[in-house]
Amino acid sequence: MSSPTNSVPYGVQILQKISDKCPRLSRIIDRENLYKYSVLVLTFITYAAYHASRKPISVVKIVLYQNCSEVTTPAPINNTDPDWCNWAPFNAENHSALFGTLDSAFLFAYAIAMFFSGLIAERVNIRIFLTIGMILSGTACSMFGLAHFYNIHSMWYFIGVQIFGGICQTTGWPGVVTAMGNWFGKGNRGFIFGIWNSHTSIGNIIGTLLASLYVESNWGLSFIVPGIFIITSGILNYLFLVVHPTDINTDTHLNEKVQNGHKDEVKEKTEGSPILSHLNGSPKKAVGFIGAIKIPGVVEFSMCLFFAKLVSYTFLYWLPNYIKNSSTYSPSQSADLSTLFDVGGIFGGIAAGIFSDMFGKSACTCAVMLFLAIPSLYIYNLLSSVSLIVNIALLVIAGGLVNGPYALITTAVSAELGTHSSLKGNAKALSTVTSIIDGTGSIGAAVGPLLAAYISDHFGWTSVFYMLMSSNVLAILLLTRLVKRELQNVG
Repeated sequence: MSSPTNSVPYGVQILQKISDKCPRLSRIIDRENLYKYSVLVLTFITYAAYHASRKPISVVKIVLYQNCSEVTTPAPINNTDPDWCNWAPFNAENHSALFGTLDSAFLFAYAIAMFFSGLIAERVNIRIFLTIGMILSGTACSMFGLAHFYNIHSMWYFIGVQIFGGICQTTGWPGVVTAMGNWFGKGNRGFIFGIWNSHTSIGNIIGTLLASLYVESNWGLSFIVPGIFIITSGILNYLFLVVHPTDINTDTHLNEKVQNGHKDEVKEKTEGSPILSHLNGSPKKAVGFIGAIKIPGVVEFSMCLFFAKLVSYTFLYWLPNYIKNSSTYSPSQSADLSTLFDVGGIFGGIAAGIFSDMFGKSACTCAVMLFLAIPSLYIYNLLSSVSLIVNIALLVIAGGLVNGPYALITTAVSAELGTHSSLKGNAKALSTVTSIIDGTGSIGAAVGPLLAAYISDHFGWTSVFYMLMSSNVLAILLLTRLVKRELQNVG
């Protein structure tokens, strides 16, 4: 671990100096809680920015290929090109396959790189790791949008940008979960992580709204603006993110409390707190990939997430397109309406966390929500076109049931497994466990949009929904052993 002096962000050092010059302010502010909840806020903003930069492609693909005869924007004077409103190479008949290739290029790169990202995150300064990753992710997002300004039509360019972006984005999840796991113990972890994990849905909503602002006028800005957002958030992290309590709870800080007559309190807090327990004992070695997958539950939850994330990311990448093709809404209206799926995801993630805390049964919570999601998907496909109100209601319900298990597994469950009792207090496994679970889920996330592109082209959207419902069934089956164990431990 780096020394405390080197680990304290520059922005925090400045704030500490200001605080030290104002003794009255120092007495009022509880520094430990201030740092703790600043981590909650900063990591929330961080991952919201990551997701905001992933979302534009799902919005912009609506205008990269469309029926030009139905476009309200007037065609250029003396225009004879029937595809004047489309963007080559996506104006071809196999446009769905091309979009599926772009989605898969990003997601497969993300999934493969994720297995290495966690191993790297165990061994480096997380704050620097996140900052570099966010700046590069913003650059990759902006590069896609620059194709509009520089009239780039090479499919290989778009694929290369997606691969680059997918690799850069893997810095996010191991980094933010590790920071949160360092500061927040097991008490009410499901509830706290359930609220915190709404950053995924909030980020999707922000990305969708930003992209929809420009999608019909200048789709290049649909990528560049979210790119600037994540770069700015990365700089904010570099200045203020305190990754670990030991970065600011130095011996000097502890001695100050002892001199103020709190010796016993500090000793008790240091030895007993799940946050500050890392201050005692020698630094632990990195656990590694093999050690992490031996932790009970890691394999089952990883494979369950494969199918849960397959469903979630199919909606992430194809829902605006599905709404546009199954209704009379414009591209921007379809994009805005799709955000309601993520609104439901916010409530679903919080509900999953509450039930997990209440009953102490993460696997059962996931299995029940995955089961209820099956009829909700069927009903949405059947009745979404009845009216706008029905569409909104069904989107929110489906979003909550689909994203609830996904949110719980990638946050509270990952943090729980990463600090499992079999590790004997070694918290260094947290990044690796997180990357294994999310990396496996991300392979499913890559497969889902690719399958959706192929199935929708050849068999229609109803068949896509049957594929998604089947995925939920498989996710439930993979949790069977863990569900049985939890039910046996009742009472």
